[in-house]
Amino acid sequence: MEKMGKLFRALADENRLRIYLLLLQRELCVCELVAILKMEQSRISHSLRILKEAGLIDNYREGKWIIYSVNPKMSKNKIIQGLRDELKLSTQDLRNLDRCKKEKIREKCKKG
Repeated sequence: MEKMGKLFRALADENRLRIYLLLLQRELCVCELVAILKMEQSRISHSLRILKEAGLIDNYREGKWIIYSVNPKMSKNKIIQGLRDELKLSTQDLRNLDRCKKEKIREKCKKG
């Protein structure tokens, strides 16, 4: 029951839900999420920590960067399946995600 409470609390915040929906599209680093969501890095990092503690996301290190992705173990969870089926990213978030990929934000962040 505690695990489900963490999951619901993590997804109850609109920005964390947006982050999770973005990660359902593809793996992202913090600098990409900053560019997509137009939010401060500290706020995004805090949200990622909560999502990770709830078991919703994983991460791995790529050089000095941490790359975030959805936890594949959660894909069988009926709540997560419902999210994938029912919730959609806003048009603006989708545009920003596409722009982020085209502009190769991750590579720019690595150089900067």
